[in-house]
Amino acid sequence: MTTVEEITAAITELPPEQVARIRDWLNERAEAEWDARIERDEQAGRLEALAERALAQYRAGSTRPL
Repeated sequence: MTTVEEITAAITELPPEQVARIRDWLNERAEAEWDARIERDEQAGRLEALAERALAQYRAGSTRPL
């Protein structure tokens, strides 16, 4: 049995409130990882092309309000 299988088996035994705590923790971790990735991409200049394309579309009038 792998660690993931052991963890998922243990989670099935937990009461709903503890499962909710784990879910919240996993969501917070995923958000933090996403934020860190965006930060690294921004610092490396990988978002520049996207920003320029969006600004060009805005200036050309080819966007619409959200």
